[in-house]
Amino acid sequence: MTSDSEPVAGTRQWLRSLEVFGGPLPEFDPTEAPPDPVRLFLSWLIEAVADGVRHPHAMTLSTVDADGDPDSRVLILKGVDDSGWQFAGHAASPKGRQLAHHPAAALTFYWPEHGRQVRVRGSVTPGSAEENAADFLERSTTARAEALLGRQSLHLSDVRERDRALEDALGLIEQDPSLVDPAWTRYTLVPSHIEFWQAAKSRVHTRLRYERTGDAWKRFQLWS
Repeated sequence: MTSDSEPVAGTRQWLRSLEVFGGPLPEFDPTEAPPDPVRLFLSWLIEAVADGVRHPHAMTLSTVDADGDPDSRVLILKGVDDSGWQFAGHAASPKGRQLAHHPAAALTFYWPEHGRQVRVRGSVTPGSAEENAADFLERSTTARAEALLGRQSLHLSDVRERDRALEDALGLIEQDPSLVDPAWTRYTLVPSHIEFWQAAKSRVHTRLRYERTGDAWKRFQLWS
């Protein structure tokens, strides 16, 4: 696949020729994993940051719409603690409407240099008005102005209209720096299942799943 004129018939062979898990991979012994999955997640995240993995806090958020069709997008992790994994978005956006209809989601983290994935599934709860406002005000001025437009994912027919609307929103923020969009929401995913996946060059990968039972976690190794 060296030019646009070549047929796509060779795509499968080309994709199979691409290297995966090329560099050295870290070791992972699931028998030594901590009883708390948050501790393991943070240790993997810290290692990714220390080793220069790009955008280690980026994650794929997967939801379902009113028809049961899946939808995914990449967001930035806002926090993680004993309550769950936090992310934010506009309540009127597709993800906001989907979560209002079906308040459950999945998160996927992938750190390719380490050959590691973390998959988190569970229910999603919106934050309090105070938590939502605090998250909104932590955003950059332009990001706040864009959120105030409330038009995410709508068809855009003229970029000049967008630029004018954005300029107006920036003016509102300049007049009132504490202005908050009441539809902005900080969500928390409360996990029921968390899987840690460690690649191996042999392709016999290591998988460890934490499953919530009441207030406790149980650990299970999975077939690769």
